[in-house]
Formats: sequence, C-alpha cells, structure tokens
Amino acid sequence: MVMKTQLKIYLNKYVQFTEQEIEVIFNHLSVENFKKKELLLQQNAVCKHRYFIIEGLVRLFYVDANGAEKTVLFGIENWWITNLESFIKEIPSEKIIQALENTVVLSITKEELEKLYLLVPKLERAFRKITENMLISIQRKDEVYMKKSSKKRYENLIKQIPNFINRVPQYMIASYLGISPEYLSELRKDS
Repeated sequence: MVMKTQLKIYLNKYVQFTEQEIEVIFNHLSVENFKKKELLLQQNAVCKHRYFIIEGLVRLFYVDANGAEKTVLFGIENWWITNLESFIKEIPSEKIIQALENTVVLSITKEELEKLYLLVPKLERAFRKITENMLISIQRKDEVYMKKSSKKRYENLIKQIPNFINRVPQYMIASYLGISPEYLSELRKDS
C-alpha cells in the first residue's frame, strides 16, 4: 500500500490519475529487491526494465578502455532509472546499473509499459513529461560541466541532492564529477 501511494504521489506531479488508473498501473509493475552491490543491469545485456526506486540508491556506469569505472548517473528514491537506449532499441547495454544500498524498485518491461499506454493513455503523457525533465537535467549537467569549476560542480551536486554525499563512496562521486578522489577530498574539507 505504501509503494502504491508513493507511486501515486510521484505520477500525480505530472498528470492527475484516478484511483482506478493508479491501481491498473500498479498491477502491471513488479516489486524487486536488490542487495547492496547487486546489478540491476549487466554490461552487454539488453535492458528489459524501467525501474522506479521506492527505497535505496543505484548508479548507472560504464567501464572505460583503461578499466576505470565512469559513473554517469545516480538514482535515488522516487526516480526512474534505466538504460533508455538499450530499453527502447532492445540492444545490448554498454552501461551497468548497480545498487549502492539495499534497494527496492517497481519494475516494468517494455511490453507491459506499451500495454499500459493503451489501458491508461495519460501514462504516456506522464512518461513524456518525465523524459523531458530527465533530458533537461542531462542538459543542465552538461552545461554545468562546461561552464563551472570542479568546486562549483561539487557544490551544485550537494545543493541538488542533500545528504547524497553521505550515501555514496567518494570515488564514485569523483568519477561522476570528472575529478580525482583526492581533489574531491580537498573540496569536501573546504566546504
């Protein structure tokens, strides 16, 4: 019941749904639990799900040619996460999704999502708005990276997601910000 309410509050930020529509949507989702460090998506696998994070924390990352992990995105409670290209095009993913904490998600396959779009047409509009917001966030992040110093990028991250840095290992935050863990340590001392 709590999960359904959490999903309802989230979706109603984008489009107003009736109780019956929320019930239909919720019944097409699966509850999944992932332990800390468990993979939601492995590299070279096709991403079969979109995940709505009920509780926990995940990251989307890839391993570069030198074997270094490069964090692209973090996902926290009330965020959707997937590898959108792999999910939509049904191609192998170069990226990995990993739980950084014990994590509970609501997941949906592409097929179930397409069925839901027909059963609850407003959901497609909600996902369009969600995707637009995601693209805006990516664009803002890119602009911040091009225009701001490392210190400002770090401060921006702290401002956008309070208490986040206490939940994520320092080397992952450094990877996300495109700086060394040592430099991040210096920035944290100065803050």
